[in-house]
Amino acid sequence: MEAIRYWRMKDQLLNPAYWICQNPGCGVTFRYMNRNSLIVAIVVITIIVVGLIVSKNYTRTLTTGKITQATPTAGESGTLQQPLTTRPQVLISTSKGDFTIELRPDVAPKTVTNFLTKWSNGYCNDLIFHRVEGWVVQGCDPAGNGTGGLSNLPTETSDESFVVGSVGVARKAMPKEVSNDSQFFVVKKDSQFLDGEYTYFGKVISGMNVVNSLSVGDKVISTTILSK
Repeated sequence: MEAIRYWRMKDQLLNPAYWICQNPGCGVTFRYMNRNSLIVAIVVITIIVVGLIVSKNYTRTLTTGKITQATPTAGESGTLQQPLTTRPQVLISTSKGDFTIELRPDVAPKTVTNFLTKWSNGYCNDLIFHRVEGWVVQGCDPAGNGTGGLSNLPTETSDESFVVGSVGVARKAMPKEVSNDSQFFVVKKDSQFLDGEYTYFGKVISGMNVVNSLSVGDKVISTTILSK
């Protein structure tokens, strides 16, 4: 009997309702209510503790580095773009000889970045000049007929004029806002009718005689970045 009384007393002491209400007038409902409240409180506390532990472990897996605006970001052609403060020069070797282009990142930064990346990777190697007319030479089309390449390069118009030796980017008639990402052209005569309509991104500074000698089917042998 003593053991039974002991366990009953123990149950009473562990029952929070016993401490909250010792008045005989407290009903069974009140005691059950407090017991349920205690269970709810324990569940809530458990969830909070587990959440804190998970959050702490997740935080430890995060990188300690900082992402800032100075971090290079991917451009339209999938290349890392960083501001160029110089005028890079590129040597283009063809089946008729070499000519050198000086690029203008100050007037067409996205275009210059795009072609520098392609020329650095030898993208134009073995591709032909598919269009040769009295006033223009055009090439580096992967399809070889003027239909290749992607129209995903933003057209960057400027105040530069398309005088002899100017280098521009081909594009479709519409939309004017985007140009071809691979086909470039060099004008052999002053062509101001292109001003403000096409992207100007450089000029031939040596080897214009080679440009004038090119014929349809002549190839780009290699492209070499001389300066950055």
